Amino acid sequence: MRGLCCFAVAILVFVSSAHRDVRGDLRAGGGASKNFVPDSTFAGSSLTGWRAIGEATWRADDGEIVATPKSGGWLMLDRPYEDVAVVVSFRCAAGCMTGVLLRAEQTADGGSKGIFVSISDQDLGSYRIALDSRGNQTSRERLRSPGGGQLRVAPGADGAPAAAAGRGGAPGGGPPGPPPMPGGMPSPIPRPDTTLRTGDWNTIEVVLDANIVRAFLNDTAGIRDGVADPAYGAFGPFALYAGGSGEVRFRNIAFKDLHTRVAQPEKVSDRFRIQRLNEFYYSWGPAVADFNRDGSLDIVSGPYYYLGPSYTEARQIYVGGTIDPGSQYFNGLQYAYDFTGDGWPDVLNAIFQRPAVLYVNPKGASRRWEAHTVTDTMTCEFMLLKDIDGDGTPEFIFKDSENKFVFAKPDPANPTGMWTKHAISERGPWANHGMGVGDINGDGRVDFLNAYGWWEQPADRQSTNGDRRSWPYHPFAFGRWSRSSPGGAEMAVYDVNGDGLNDVVTSLQAHGWGLSWFEQKKGPGGERSFVEHQIMGDFSTENAGGVTFSQLHGATSADVDGDGLPDFITGKRFWSHLDTFIDPDPQGAPVLYVYRTVRNAKAPGGAEFVPELIHNRSGVGSHVAVVDLNNDKAPEIITGTKNGTFIFWNNWKTPPSPKARRGPP
Repeated sequence: MRGLCCFAVAILVFVSSAHRDVRGDLRAGGGASKNFVPDSTFAGSSLTGWRAIGEATWRADDGEIVATPKSGGWLMLDRPYEDVAVVVSFRCAAGCMTGVLLRAEQTADGGSKGIFVSISDQDLGSYRIALDSRGNQTSRERLRSPGGGQLRVAPGADGAPAAAAGRGGAPGGGPPGPPPMPGGMPSPIPRPDTTLRTGDWNTIEVVLDANIVRAFLNDTAGIRDGVADPAYGAFGPFALYAGGSGEVRFRNIAFKDLHTRVAQPEKVSDRFRIQRLNEFYYSWGPAVADFNRDGSLDIVSGPYYYLGPSYTEARQIYVGGTIDPGSQYFNGLQYAYDFTGDGWPDVLNAIFQRPAVLYVNPKGASRRWEAHTVTDTMTCEFMLLKDIDGDGTPEFIFKDSENKFVFAKPDPANPTGMWTKHAISERGPWANHGMGVGDINGDGRVDFLNAYGWWEQPADRQSTNGDRRSWPYHPFAFGRWSRSSPGGAEMAVYDVNGDGLNDVVTSLQAHGWGLSWFEQKKGPGGERSFVEHQIMGDFSTENAGGVTFSQLHGATSADVDGDGLPDFITGKRFWSHLDTFIDPDPQGAPVLYVYRTVRNAKAPGGAEFVPELIHNRSGVGSHVAVVDLNNDKAPEIITGTKNGTFIFWNNWKTPPSPKARRGPP
């Protein structure tokens, strides 16, 4: 056990006369906040605007605040807040006690009360506390848990509704933990260290919104959420705390008032024309096919398909209703193909932690479509419909109820019965996010990818029903852990830099940050490895084109600009975990971008990705469709999001100059 060091965060606000605009200051100050853009940050050498309470001496020095405790004291900001996000880095030696207090409300006896997040080797938790006028704690009670689920307001307070089920249909969503790596091998993506680093710099981020306080130590989810009822402290500043023995140093102190939400003016690229098919949250992933066989491609999104070429007439597939995007999940994706072999395209509806449902096209009849369950429960948040076995027809690829990656196909004699599964992987801790297919090793066969590596399709893989052999597994980290789990969206496989080897382009976390391309290398003995080249990190990093957004939950690749190279299309899935602050920067603009692939010998790896904003008011879902709807050789982009279903008609007639760049939204 390392030396005792307690860090507390409660609901009081800190402010200094040296606050200034933070977007540029954060980077200069070492990245005070990777997860949000603060309103202000402390960057001075004066404590003007702060009030000291209790037994500790405080001084400021070039953006750092240094505390030497006696019996313990607080440094309180002179500005009150209700809903606020606070981030601070701190360092203390063994035996120290430190923390942050939020929403510190003055009491009638001259003291205060507020919400306190305690961090030490012995305790990670949040409390309601009361202080007397001299800063002494007179009461301390652990906050109750919100009880699981993903709501902005915890149940049991002010008539709030019961907690919504998590992603798995149960409070918190899903099983308690993933299975181990096969064969006892080490994971290529180790879980983050959630402990306090005594004697080293740590970062604590605390978000208090409505009546839930969430705290993240060193960008990990190691602290349980707490219910901060208004009676515990409704409005007030935050404060830093220093107690115990030894000096405590604070730096990169920043905060954001969560009452203020800013929406930028709507922007649409002049290279695209936008058409909105509906305004409702029906689907995370539309699909395209000629459902009525009139020669024009149609679009299915949720319970409706929209008839081309105008896409103004919709017909119903099944009875569906609108979903509240702030508190409910639909999470469904659609895939289109003639699965029954009758010449009429059908629709496969896929929802996380449910079986896939096949809707059979009634051959143009004006009626709802028959539904048939064709798979067992799926444990991934998006799926693929790709020809993976080389038979000329697409297979349905997903992670099954045993946590194995499989592909399934219908029995031609009974296409509406349960589809036959074929194994790709063994059972393992594979990510729910991030899947892709492509020929990694250049043998002409399609391989499979996940955040945990890639699986090589063997030459002798049987294609008969009942084949259960898994493919050879090659571990590699195409994702990362932090407060969010690893794995992004659809992973692209193509030769980015023109060296003859296929590379990988992928988002790193569907509910966090990161977009990278992984340059494939081949050793003298034929061994294959990858070198990561970051395209976009977070608010604390240098990013391509100055563009930064989180929640890259949907993506695909296609040649959008007509230069002969695939590009990478992605964006932000807005309110990805509902209207909460579970994920970083949840209120950021729902942007849609194309990252153009530009080969450049002077760039790291011989290529760069140039971001082009398409739209800043729609974002992505869990899948992005790119199809040439009007046969002009310029593919359209089709998205299904919480803001509706959209077509972005491609007007990009002339391939751009390799040096052409466009800035952030």
